[in-house]
Order: sequence, then structure tokens, then C-alpha cells
Amino acid sequence: MTDLSLDVARKILDVALAKGVEKKLKPLVITILDARGCVKVTAAQDGTSLKRAEIAHGKAYGALALGMGSRAIYQRAQEQAYFVSAVNTMAQGALIPVPGGVLIQDAGGALLGAVGVSGDTSDNDEICAIAGIEAAGLKANPG
Repeated sequence: MTDLSLDVARKILDVALAKGVEKKLKPLVITILDARGCVKVTAAQDGTSLKRAEIAHGKAYGALALGMGSRAIYQRAQEQAYFVSAVNTMAQGALIPVPGGVLIQDAGGALLGAVGVSGDTSDNDEICAIAGIEAAGLKANPG
């Protein structure tokens, strides 16, 4: 398995934050996890609300835990609410099943980690995550 380096994680973070500024979004928190689920980097813009870090982590963690971007988890929650609820119970409430959690893959499709963004609408959060991943020359899989 290819590792997600700190330099690459920082590139993803910087571009994702810049995308939020460019789009004039509400303050964001961005968390990047490696394929093991360990935090590589996290940052909160000034003015974020209290639980945004946990939400960003939960979006990325959920994507890794279920092997799909959180947009797909959100869709699955619409179709199979009991399943997603049961999985979230097993994960001790750590999953956030809404868009904004995006898997990071290399060109060959190998899983490198996930990005979770929280602060604006879920769709805007996802846009920032994808921008960061793609700027690092990697494949974004939002679900």
C-alpha cells in the first residue's frame, strides 16, 4: 500500500482551504486521514463552530470505514436507514453520513486515505475536498 505523505496531505489541505476562501464559504475544518484512519493533518479556519472538527473527522472516518465516499453513504442512508444506523452504532457514533467525506486514491485506484470537510453546506464541503485531492494529482472518490 502506498502511504499518504505529510507533504501531500498538506497540499490537499492548503488547496481545500483556498477553495473555501475563493468561494467565500463559511469557515471550514478539514481533516485528512491516512488509509489506516490515523490523522495526517487537520486545520480549522478562524470562526468555525464548536463541533466542526468532529464532523469533519466523522465524514472522513465514515468514508474509510465503509469504503465509499460519504455521498454514497448518504444515499445508502436514504435507502437503508436501519443499516447505516446500525453501522454507526457499531462505530460508536463516529460516522457522519452526509457529503464532504472523500476517499483519496492514487492513479491505480489504491486507497491512500480520506478527506473530511465541515463548515458550509455538505455539497460545498465536498467541492473543497475534491479540489484539494485533485490538486495533489490524486483521484477523488466522493461516492
